[in-house]
Amino acid sequence: MKLSQFKFKLPDDRIAQYPPLHRDECRMLVLHRSTGEIEHMEFKNILDFYDENDVFVFNDTKVFPARLYGNKEKTGARIEVFLLRELNEEFHLWDVLVDPARKIRIGNKLYFGDDETLVAEVIDNTTSRGRTLRFLYDGDHDEFKRSLYALGEAPLPRFVGRDSEPEDLERFQCIFARNEGAVTAPTAGLHFSREMMKRLEIKGIEQAFVTLHCGLGNFRDTDVEDLTKHKMDSEQMEVNHECCRIVNKAKDERRRILAVGTTVQRALEASCSADQRIKEFQGWTNKFIFPPYEFQVADSMLVNFHLPYSTLLMLTAAFGGYEHTMHAYQVALDEGYQFGPYGDCMLIID
Repeated sequence: MKLSQFKFKLPDDRIAQYPPLHRDECRMLVLHRSTGEIEHMEFKNILDFYDENDVFVFNDTKVFPARLYGNKEKTGARIEVFLLRELNEEFHLWDVLVDPARKIRIGNKLYFGDDETLVAEVIDNTTSRGRTLRFLYDGDHDEFKRSLYALGEAPLPRFVGRDSEPEDLERFQCIFARNEGAVTAPTAGLHFSREMMKRLEIKGIEQAFVTLHCGLGNFRDTDVEDLTKHKMDSEQMEVNHECCRIVNKAKDERRRILAVGTTVQRALEASCSADQRIKEFQGWTNKFIFPPYEFQVADSMLVNFHLPYSTLLMLTAAFGGYEHTMHAYQVALDEGYQFGPYGDCMLIID
């Protein structure tokens, strides 16, 4: 497959700026991947396709307020700092991106907050844009994290086209999120409300959870035409014993398994062994899935509508079939579906 095969025209006004008033009120396009048949439904109808003892697998990663703004010492220049991950708890070291990168050098200090609540020093240039910051803080780690996060905002992708608002700290977070470490939400999970989770429980659908800390690599440009040469950023993930028990039991009983989002799909495939059963896993993955690919675990997937050229679209096309998926995207455009993290969703099912 080539990068150019994932091109389509997406008008700016088709990228959702805000989520629906209620999480579970979006539209849902249903793609039957065996035939290419398409149905138009509401997300609330998703349970119509599943029975008791089927399994929904969620990503329980938790997004932290990763985007903050500081001022450079002496010049006062405004600098955007995007927190990627904590490198060292004791010394308050963080891997970050800075913008504009050209203004920041090793040894520069940045001040955050109206009263300069936090001060950080640049101690390393790790990439052309990346930096390692050491935050100068004398309190304990929990106090430091509270101070740091109080200065941050929800890390909405730039293509959403607006600044983050205080409400986005809650809206850009799955209700079942519990393991902190993501800098973007696993967006398919955003549609699940507490009411929907209760409906799953009442119907007897089992819930399993993986943790994959979604990084900015999900939104990075793919800069090679030959997709076999593309390298995904590594992301930290964990598949625990309970998830393996639930999913493997469903496989043995030939129950339907829904991967809620592309991150869940990657985690399941990354932890799958030769016998098509998942194994406990804790570590990092840079698994890149694009057509053609034979999936071993989930037989259905819920996804949002993703952007042209994105690796998320490529994984979707690998699962739904390239021709069927790209046709479904054109239908979604024709029918007024909304794209992006706050947009509508697509259920791909046999």
